[in-house]
Amino acid sequence: MNCLNSKYRHTDRSQYTCFLYLNSHLFLKSCLCYTEPQNLTDVLEFFLLGFSEDPELQPVIFSLFLSMYLVTMLGNLLILLAVSSDSCLHTPMYFFLSILSLADIGFISTTVPKVILDIETHNRVISHVGCLIQLSFFNLFGCLDSVLLTVMAYDRFVAICYPLHYPVIMNPRLCSLLILISFLISLLDSQLHCLMMSQLTFCTNVEIPHFFCDPPQLLKLSCNDTSTSKIFMYFLGAIFGGIPVSGILFSYTRIVSSILRVPSTGGKYKAFSTCGSHLSVVSLFYGTGLGVYLSSTISHSPRKDAVASVMYAVIVPMLNPFIYSLRNKDIKRALQRLLNRKAES
Repeated sequence: MNCLNSKYRHTDRSQYTCFLYLNSHLFLKSCLCYTEPQNLTDVLEFFLLGFSEDPELQPVIFSLFLSMYLVTMLGNLLILLAVSSDSCLHTPMYFFLSILSLADIGFISTTVPKVILDIETHNRVISHVGCLIQLSFFNLFGCLDSVLLTVMAYDRFVAICYPLHYPVIMNPRLCSLLILISFLISLLDSQLHCLMMSQLTFCTNVEIPHFFCDPPQLLKLSCNDTSTSKIFMYFLGAIFGGIPVSGILFSYTRIVSSILRVPSTGGKYKAFSTCGSHLSVVSLFYGTGLGVYLSSTISHSPRKDAVASVMYAVIVPMLNPFIYSLRNKDIKRALQRLLNRKAES
């Protein structure tokens, strides 16, 4: 390819430099990346390859994702309606659960509607700005899920270890403050990821072997040195992922030690049953996330990574409301009363 005729030329300086080093393949590669980042990203587009390019599989994928999205929306909206309509559920635990349902709705809405729209319109293009917005919201709601699970673990810790002081400690002011702090932490994580990704340079239109703008995939496809960005990304993961996990482990260590001191078997079961739903959601959320990470390091197959990502990006938000509904008698009763009122009206 003649570097002087390249479509990536923008300045006389770049033309002159390319002319001087025309016979150098190494410099030719860098010459193709030589352009002002802001000029390049204005016209850059990404192509989300999704799961398969087979036309016969597209209706199946469309139906599957549409079904999962509708079920997720229905389940989480029912949780919100049950908590808001039943005064018995106006407690810190269910307040945090309703915020978690909102986070799950936002989490799945950042990726699945785009997949559905792409299949319907046969257009898998996403702009550079759209990609940054998508990954920003994906990290925002994903981190919010993680921090909220830590807040809910703290709530269970206070309820079991300090039951007499629970109403005083978990007062409305503290609950609101915890939600605000969770949102600010998630926003910080989201914006740091967005800032890091906005610094990447791409030499041409890029095909992403995924169904959304996944930061590790973008790092692989960038034409500049990403070693610093990778270290920074792992650092963010260790901070914004490791601290919540440590908080959950600390809370449940104290919870288990308190439950073991309860003399009666019935008392132990009653105390532990209040944590069952939360433990199930925590195991599902972090278990699928760890599974995706391990599969990506072992398989090195982008398409397999995309399929594995469905677990934590789609399946987890869909299952969360059902886990809380099936394992929680208060939620069941509230939903039953809600349905009875709707039937009577």
